Amino acid sequence: MSTSPTTPPAHETGSDLPNLDFAGTTPYEDYVQADVLTHLQHLRSDDPGEMVFLVTTQVMELWFTVIVHEWETAGRALREDRIPDALTALRRSTHELEALNASWNPIARLTPAQFNAYRKMLGEGSGFQSAMYRRMEFLLGDKSASMLVPHRGSPRVHAELEKALAEPSLYDEVLRLLARRGLPVPAEVLERDLTQRYAASPAVEEIWAGLYAAPRDHAELVELGEALTDVAELVWRWRNDHLVATRRAMGAKTGTGGSAGVAWLEKRAGKHVFPELWTARSHV
Repeated sequence: MSTSPTTPPAHETGSDLPNLDFAGTTPYEDYVQADVLTHLQHLRSDDPGEMVFLVTTQVMELWFTVIVHEWETAGRALREDRIPDALTALRRSTHELEALNASWNPIARLTPAQFNAYRKMLGEGSGFQSAMYRRMEFLLGDKSASMLVPHRGSPRVHAELEKALAEPSLYDEVLRLLARRGLPVPAEVLERDLTQRYAASPAVEEIWAGLYAAPRDHAELVELGEALTDVAELVWRWRNDHLVATRRAMGAKTGTGGSAGVAWLEKRAGKHVFPELWTARSHV
């Protein structure tokens, strides 16, 4: 006896079979919005590699969004002296940064010919125009008001970036926490113009060196320092992987959107975030 296409096999009946009949879209679709995500790819060329490049870039944007969420969560926890909660968010973000960095793999081996097959379709588009990546950079203390300019045509995005520019970075919240713990963070560091890029302070370097020199006395703060260093290392790896992928794909040519391409990325890759956490290690 045959069964209709909608009749489950005899061994898949009763409690063994998940619910397959829904009046509208599936609960999975309602939650994940997979149909929206998988129809956001509007290709501009016939080159099959463009789909890989576009989806990889979109995945990166999603990881940027998650990481911003984690760092904002950590910042709030630090502001409220909830170091364990901040550590939890920071540690989650390291796994997310690892996944973000792995996103380079599908496009990291592009030859110049493969990249050029669809590069012109980007027009003036460039990764430095990513608003969510800019929010990541601002949270790391790498701030610049000029980076709001590309977003003047998007009022909501511009307002979000303007707000992020004026707010304390993740590291600002850490330094304020250290000050509340009685450590001598200079007033000029605590009261600095938050819209400006963070500049390393010898006094802050000395504080970190002191904490690391007596880890048993400052276990929680050293643990926080190590979590921040993990984040900083992965950010540095992200910048270097970006540099290598770009160098392989286009050499030293001018980047899309008029950027300096590899020259700009080389300059970025040479910088560490949370700088005193690195330099203090030489004095322990």
